[in-house]
Amino acid sequence: MKDKKHAIVIGGGPAGMMASSVIAGEGVRVTLLEKNKRLGKKMLISGKGRCNVTNDSDINTFLEQMPGNGKFLYSAYRNFSAAAVMDWFERRGIPLKTERGNRVFPVSDRSADIVTCLEKELNDVGAEIALERCVDDLLVKSDRVIGVEAAGQVHLADAVLIATGGLSYPLTGSIGDGYTFAENAGHHVTDLFPSLVPLTVAEADVAELEGLSLRNVGVTLSLNGKKLESRFGEMVFTSDGVSGPVILSLSRRASLHFLETKAPLTLSIDLKPALSEQQLDQRLLRDLKSNAKKNLGHIVEGLLPRKMIPVFLKRCGIDPGKKGSLLTKEDRKILLGLLKSFRFSVVRCHRIEEAIVTGGGICVREVDPKTMMSKKVDGLFFAGEVLDIDGYTGGFNIQAALCSGHQAGKGMAAYCLRD
Repeated sequence: MKDKKHAIVIGGGPAGMMASSVIAGEGVRVTLLEKNKRLGKKMLISGKGRCNVTNDSDINTFLEQMPGNGKFLYSAYRNFSAAAVMDWFERRGIPLKTERGNRVFPVSDRSADIVTCLEKELNDVGAEIALERCVDDLLVKSDRVIGVEAAGQVHLADAVLIATGGLSYPLTGSIGDGYTFAENAGHHVTDLFPSLVPLTVAEADVAELEGLSLRNVGVTLSLNGKKLESRFGEMVFTSDGVSGPVILSLSRRASLHFLETKAPLTLSIDLKPALSEQQLDQRLLRDLKSNAKKNLGHIVEGLLPRKMIPVFLKRCGIDPGKKGSLLTKEDRKILLGLLKSFRFSVVRCHRIEEAIVTGGGICVREVDPKTMMSKKVDGLFFAGEVLDIDGYTGGFNIQAALCSGHQAGKGMAAYCLRD
């Protein structure tokens, strides 16, 4: 009687594909509805086309790197951890490699290999895939989902999974329709905001730094002198602001701030985080002494990337032609201050459509974390970015999508096959 049960999955991203493969593998008929011409469209462009499929870390690290309700995924991660995800792909012929920060990629550096692997699994377990099929709404009767309406047609089902993603990269199909489906079914959707997104700054001189990458720098976000969050790592300057791994991680805090007020934030870059102010001052003294007859413009070449020097010299306000022997204690204090705190005023985040991840979503308090089923509507399940879950850069968000999809697939199969 298993073949009489039918589950529908809305959305062919990592969460939807994983859930569909699990459901079909349990012997339940599943139909995966995807609005695009192919599955995994957003996954194909993730990680700059390489697909950072997970992060090879333990559950504590995973939860720490998921500031958006990471604890909700505790059970899902335990049941389908990073190690399990890696094993899942490698057993299906996709060799993986682990890079800096424990980020995991396919050895081929091709995200298409990850998507193709998931597609093959769907075909192998007999999942039905319906492409270019846009869902209009859920069908709910007496607090129980009974199917969906798509293109004017009714598709009945014993269970439905919403795995439609968020609002980021709308050209990949993430337009927020899952939020509407959930709200129509009685669920609450929290405020949506861009997470993992570049920041725009007020200073015009940032354009002179466009394209410059800084490694091993400390970056602090603050408001009126109060530190909000600090990160260490790599960043890059853009035409209107800053981006890169460190900035993307800090952007979540900035986005939450700008939800409440337009007051600018201060972004401070420590260009020499390995040195204390006293140690750096001693180095400056040595550099000035050994370059007493050289001008400041030449001396700072040993301290800064070449592209940054003109902006740095303008900001310090010291004559770049001034000889090392003539630089005063006050001059040295100015240089030290800039090296330890090169500041910008952050005025906004880029639009949510440009974000890697959408913050906010379907309230997780209304979802059972052990099954991913709605606490409001029987037979309705959720997985992936459509939920109010989000993490920092490094493979944590795709891991969240895969493990929540796996959890939802198990939960849906059990629901459909219950006595």
